[in-house]
Amino acid sequence: MEKNQITLDDLEKGADNPAFSSVGEEKLCEECDGPHDEGKEARRGEGKGRFSSYCRKALQPASKAKHFCKAHAKVLRRIILGLLGVAYLCYFIAACWLNFQRALALVVMTAVVVFFACWSLFKKHCGAKVMLLLSPAWKCFKKSWSWLKWLLWMVLLGGLIIYLVLDTCRNPEQLISLAGFCFLVLFLFACSKHHGAVSWRAVFWGLGLEFLFGLFVLRTTPGIQAFRWLGDQIQVFLGYTTAGSSFVFGNTLIEEVFAFQNLPIVVFFSCIMSILYYLGVMQWIIVKISWLLQVSMGTTPTETLSVAGNIFVGQTEAPLLIRPYLEDMTLSEIHAVMTGGFSTIAGSVMGAYISFGIDAASLIAASVMAAPCALAMSKLIYPEVEESKFKGKASIRLSRGEEQNILEAASNGAAASVGLVANIAANLIAFLAVLEFINAALRWFGEMVDIEGLSFQVICSYVLMPVAFLMGADWADSPLVAELLGIKIFLNEFVAYQQLSTYKKNRLSGLEEWNGSQKQWISERAESIATFALCGFANFSSIGIMLGGLTSMVPHRKGDLASVVLRALLTGICVSMLNACLAGLLHVPTELGDCVTFLSTANFSSTSYTMYMCCKQLFASSVLENGTLSFTGAWTGVAESVQCLTQCCGHYNHTSCAGTTT
Repeated sequence: MEKNQITLDDLEKGADNPAFSSVGEEKLCEECDGPHDEGKEARRGEGKGRFSSYCRKALQPASKAKHFCKAHAKVLRRIILGLLGVAYLCYFIAACWLNFQRALALVVMTAVVVFFACWSLFKKHCGAKVMLLLSPAWKCFKKSWSWLKWLLWMVLLGGLIIYLVLDTCRNPEQLISLAGFCFLVLFLFACSKHHGAVSWRAVFWGLGLEFLFGLFVLRTTPGIQAFRWLGDQIQVFLGYTTAGSSFVFGNTLIEEVFAFQNLPIVVFFSCIMSILYYLGVMQWIIVKISWLLQVSMGTTPTETLSVAGNIFVGQTEAPLLIRPYLEDMTLSEIHAVMTGGFSTIAGSVMGAYISFGIDAASLIAASVMAAPCALAMSKLIYPEVEESKFKGKASIRLSRGEEQNILEAASNGAAASVGLVANIAANLIAFLAVLEFINAALRWFGEMVDIEGLSFQVICSYVLMPVAFLMGADWADSPLVAELLGIKIFLNEFVAYQQLSTYKKNRLSGLEEWNGSQKQWISERAESIATFALCGFANFSSIGIMLGGLTSMVPHRKGDLASVVLRALLTGICVSMLNACLAGLLHVPTELGDCVTFLSTANFSSTSYTMYMCCKQLFASSVLENGTLSFTGAWTGVAESVQCLTQCCGHYNHTSCAGTTT
């Protein structure tokens, strides 16, 4: 009892009453319950142990399987890949056996994948040995390179001159495009920041790669067929957008309203690009293209990667690939990055232009050709005079997205396109409204001095008409091509492509070329030239976009960015024009075919471009003398000549129609 008594000293020290303490309660319980509780706890412990033992036994096979998979991960991976390879081989053989022509695209894609896979394995396992074996030959080659390179340049230059002479003999109008190409290169050299520091290796290799790629796409049968097939597949692929847009907006809106018909394609394309970036496909393609440009032109990895990325993504997305390196890049390298952005278009908006009816193969070719040309012209107008920190650097690490899976990548790509779609819609509303206001103001000023029909397009058609003619457009088509150039430079390329699509639809629908004094469409050659000339973001509204995007990445270099942006814009405009000159130089006119057979079997209920050209040929072959109608050339002695002429006169006006009876 004495131990449990509370004294005054205990109170002063803050001692607790044992009767109210937890220790006291525990002791009290122990005294009351005794061994009865201990038995309960023992039984409860036995139950828990038995349950955990059962769980361990039940999970033991899964645990063993997990350890087995970890221990034999490489073997299992090889087995799975082998099974998948055998399954694909069986599928590939079956597809080729059933219809080889139908499976031709599958054969080409499989061959490309197998080639790069074999090359990667060869380089990994035998690359060092092969390099060691070839090292004596490489040393000998380096010693002889000082005179060998001049011999190589002479051979290439002589071959180019011979080719151009033989080629332009058949179509002398191509010489105009060649003269325009040379003029633009000399103009950019005259505007060079440092004339004595120009790297002619980069300039000539860039222009040479541009020419070779253009030659492959526009002149060779494999290139024409491959890019035509690729363009057709892209059009089919973009057609899948209808499934989503028709569900959201309804069939009526997507058939009649521009915003619901074309802008959803941007969302779909952006989603696909995001998925390809997540899978690493785009990075692989960009690295391969940049390696080719870097090895041939001698440019640094950072600027080359950015320009190669511009083939597929926009002017603010491509610099993200090299974002960690922008801080230390020289002014010449920054100028090259900007020029690449101004010279090309993004893959997402390319889909919208294809939906307008613009030729997909030409758009793809223009974007790829612009990459080496942009690097070359960038080094011509702003040569490197500083010591780059990245010169000779073996590789640059590409930044990748932070998505955890493919679904998140698709969702982020679609969400990111919302701003782009809103920006396109807002720009179209604003620029078309501004253009209408400018035209109204110009008409008002023109009427004050008795000048009728003065507009922004008319001014551009006169100012830029010599440039359009130098690119290779016919003199009659030059005002309309110049008008498109003016819209692209001072407004944006979206509005210009929309106008070009109108001209193309008029031509394909078989409208007459002239409606009074107004030309309703341009020739196929002028269309091709305009398609290449408009393919780029080089317009004054893009300056703010470019500066805003790069400044957010390197805020402290805002002054450097602003100092080179105008030169980059000028270079980007000229790069698109150089591509257009090559398109004019390499353009092959489409053969009209047998007009006698076509018109004799044609259904004249509707018109087409072929019908218009054949009727035009028939009008030229008809001769009306003293009320007697006769025919010359291919139509001489054709029984259906008068009937075909009567049908043509039902759609088109000509002096020969006066001699026909209806």
